[in-house]
Amino acid sequence: MAGQTVNTINFYKVSEPYGEFSNFAPYPIEIDGLIWPTSEHYFQAQKFHDETYREKIRAEVSPMKAAKMGRDRTQRLRDDWETVKEEVMRAAVYAKFSQHESLRQLLLNTGDAILVEHTTNDNYWGDGGDGSGKNRLGQILQDVRTELARAGS
Repeated sequence: MAGQTVNTINFYKVSEPYGEFSNFAPYPIEIDGLIWPTSEHYFQAQKFHDETYREKIRAEVSPMKAAKMGRDRTQRLRDDWETVKEEVMRAAVYAKFSQHESLRQLLLNTGDAILVEHTTNDNYWGDGGDGSGKNRLGQILQDVRTELARAGS
């Protein structure tokens, strides 16, 4: 409709409004029978085929340390990582927002707002800080929101 504005919600730091949307937010998820402390832990561990290293990431207390472990290039990345990384992120995000009712409601209550991981630290998952990034995490959150809304109606 003419004159209608679309709301944009920026998120990044766990301590700020909508910080729950961050993969660092302390909401455990269960996937394939394992409990992961955060969606960040799950995502980072999936970069590797080495079960021992994946388990080390899962056991790490801090999501920041889990992220650093996931960026350790002395460890061999899965050959198909670039092909599957969005599918892995989507699985983590869906698990998080479907397994925690308060998060599901928070996400659904954003309506049709554009969700943006607003950070200069990431041009792929985030907006690059100036909107030039792909904002894939924000887009996946919007997709999961649509899916959860459909499932609830």
